Amino acid sequence: MAAAARARVAHLLRQLQRAACQCPTHSHTYSQAPGFAPSGISTDYAFEMAVSNIRYGAGVTKEVGMDLQNMGAKNVCLMTDKNLSQLPPVQMVMDSLVKNGINFKVYDNVRVEPTDRSFMEAIEFVKRGAFDAYVAVGGGSTMDTCKAANLYASSPHSDFLDYVNAPIGKGKPVSVPLKPLIAVPTTSGTGSETTGVAIFDYEHLKVKTGIASRAIKPTLGLIDPLHTLHMPDRVVANSGFDVLCHALESYTALPYHMRSPCPSNPITRPAYQGSNPISDIWAVHALRIVAKYLKRAVRNPDDLEARSNMHLASAFAGIGFGNAGVHLCHGMSYPISGLVKTYKAKDYNVDHPLVPHGLSVVLTSPAVFTFTAQMSPERHLETAEILGADTCTARIPDAGPILADTLRKFLFDLDVDDGLAAIGYSSADIPALVKGTLPQVLILQAMASKLAPCRFHLRVSFLGTGPAT
Repeated sequence: MAAAARARVAHLLRQLQRAACQCPTHSHTYSQAPGFAPSGISTDYAFEMAVSNIRYGAGVTKEVGMDLQNMGAKNVCLMTDKNLSQLPPVQMVMDSLVKNGINFKVYDNVRVEPTDRSFMEAIEFVKRGAFDAYVAVGGGSTMDTCKAANLYASSPHSDFLDYVNAPIGKGKPVSVPLKPLIAVPTTSGTGSETTGVAIFDYEHLKVKTGIASRAIKPTLGLIDPLHTLHMPDRVVANSGFDVLCHALESYTALPYHMRSPCPSNPITRPAYQGSNPISDIWAVHALRIVAKYLKRAVRNPDDLEARSNMHLASAFAGIGFGNAGVHLCHGMSYPISGLVKTYKAKDYNVDHPLVPHGLSVVLTSPAVFTFTAQMSPERHLETAEILGADTCTARIPDAGPILADTLRKFLFDLDVDDGLAAIGYSSADIPALVKGTLPQVLILQAMASKLAPCRFHLRVSFLGTGPAT
């Protein structure tokens, strides 16, 4: 399995190296009329919105037992991680299940930043349990693990790589019916309660990949702001950075009508379709909430208004990126997380080196948006203004640097580690980080159909928050 995946990646990397740069600076791709690519292959003409049902309210978690009862569930898997299993959110869920007579078993072996191995362990557990419904209580790691477990238990004869995105896996469309899944997020970052995406580390190649299909999105997301009061300040900050980048990347992604090829069947239209008028609304609204409330949420754990709004912002950004997609910040974050040596983030109780996902994403954001601004400078200026920049006298060519400087100030105010040097990397690590980034370009192309506004041409500030190098 690993050899086949490596061969597939190697083949596609060779194709990538032979491909000409398609960025606005070096081609005329983006001057074409919407709907037709220069090669004559039609681009897509439609976008599709898919999102879980969402219920929001303080204490809404107590309703989960009634929801399962209403669904007719008889045997439920409650999935969480070791730390959360001892905390109030999980206890609240169990109390509701017991009160409503729901039979359940707990799986608390979810790994923070899951791997293919940890996914498969969860899959084996649920296959043995013959569950007819699932409840995932936790952050993105728990919700993504539960999505994958539900999928493979519903398709028990499938190989693990069947549904994994190409080039690591085969990227088969999901056509089997899944069991109901209720997601109860306890962090304000991933938005995984709204999306049909499950991300994991593929250990053999030291890259992140995932499964992307509308079919695996949760049936219901219970967004309970009371759970946010248990988050330490660094967890709030790093989760919030994920919301920030979800909103920025989905809003600046390649527009849906420029994405190619046009799917021959609606089932093959990717979950990540490109920026579109509906996703734009959610992304911009999420960004406004981040600008107003993230600093307050980090600095004051008792600020229920701020933490409640960030919990909503996570879902709003999830609706945005879950249908539009992400691009370079996320693509380059994966080797940053995967190649970590000794760094262990403050406030994370784990037994392995860890760069939290939101931190690994946001560290490259000033360099990324300096570069991508050439594609949609007006959107970059708009987002900079939302985040506090004065753009009254700004010039279009300055859009990238203005957004980059705004992001640097935002991160400085939240006491973020200053670049990759602060989390243990040096200039000697740049070749390995670049090597680790290239497969992510291919993986994001598979998940997002080439959504970076400038494809195949990457520049990144690896060691600090200064200009791109």
